[in-house]
Amino acid sequence: MPHPDDLTDAQRTELDAAAFRRLLAHLDDHKEVQNIDLMLLADFCRNCLGDWWLEAVAERGFELSRADARARVYGMDPDAWKAQHQTETSPEKLEAFKAKQAAKAGG
Repeated sequence: MPHPDDLTDAQRTELDAAAFRRLLAHLDDHKEVQNIDLMLLADFCRNCLGDWWLEAVAERGFELSRADARARVYGMDPDAWKAQHQTETSPEKLEAFKAKQAAKAGG
C-alpha cells in the first residue's frame, strides 16, 4: 500500500473528495445533529462547509450562489432543510455559543 507521501496530486484530490462526500453523507444520516451542536463542539457547521465549498468554486473561476453552495452540503435547499430538521435552540446553547464567539474575539 502506498504511503500518503507517495500519492500523486490527482490521487490525493480523489481521496480528499471521497472523504468529503463521506462527511456529507454522514451529516445527512445524522440530521439530529444541529448546526449549533457542531459549532459548539467543532467550531464549524453545515453552513461553514457550504461557504468553504463556495470559496473553492470561486477560486476556480466558477460562479455559484451561496444558497446553491450550501445546498450541496445540505443535500437540499438550506431553508427547506431548516424547516424540516432544525429544532429550537436552547437558551443554554445560545449562551454557550455567544461565549465561545466572544472568547474567539478575544473578549
